[in-house]
Amino acid sequence: MKTKEIYDYLERLSNLLRNEERREGMDYGLQPVQLEALYYLSICNRYSDTPMGVVDYLGQTKGTVSQSLKLLEQKGYISKHANKQDKRSIHLKVTSSGKKLIKTLIPPPLITKACNNLNEEEQNQIEIALKQLLQTIQFSNGMKSFGVCQTCRYNLTKKDCSFFCELTEEPLSMSETQCICREHETIIS
Repeated sequence: MKTKEIYDYLERLSNLLRNEERREGMDYGLQPVQLEALYYLSICNRYSDTPMGVVDYLGQTKGTVSQSLKLLEQKGYISKHANKQDKRSIHLKVTSSGKKLIKTLIPPPLITKACNNLNEEEQNQIEIALKQLLQTIQFSNGMKSFGVCQTCRYNLTKKDCSFFCELTEEPLSMSETQCICREHETIIS
């Protein structure tokens, strides 16, 4: 078994990335958890852009997420919108300045420089291996997958090439099928 070796590499990579996020975020007064919340909100769909969606995705406490979201809103990186069907819940949207910040900071230069030194085949191999490891960790531990809608068992492509979520019973736009969802369930072959 290579469990310890895999862990050692992942732990070191995580440390390097977290340190880079900390350095990059300091210029904007943001901690890594706040950048992670902002990034999540930039890639999730309308079913997942809630404070509880952020809690579930990051695996952080409600208090930590609440404070992070409050700061992101104060800095103008996100805005809150009431749910039209349920006024008790809110949706969080990334503002144009938040999108600009994400484009600037993610992926961090550390990863970008490294990937530029790998050829396409090497990058593909790493992507496949990391995806497989992530899916195995999630499946083995009963975790939510937070996958892209188009890979979800609930996503239905209709004859007219439109998309429909069988879980929520609502139509999906093409761009929504490219976003991650907290309700995602992997297609079982």
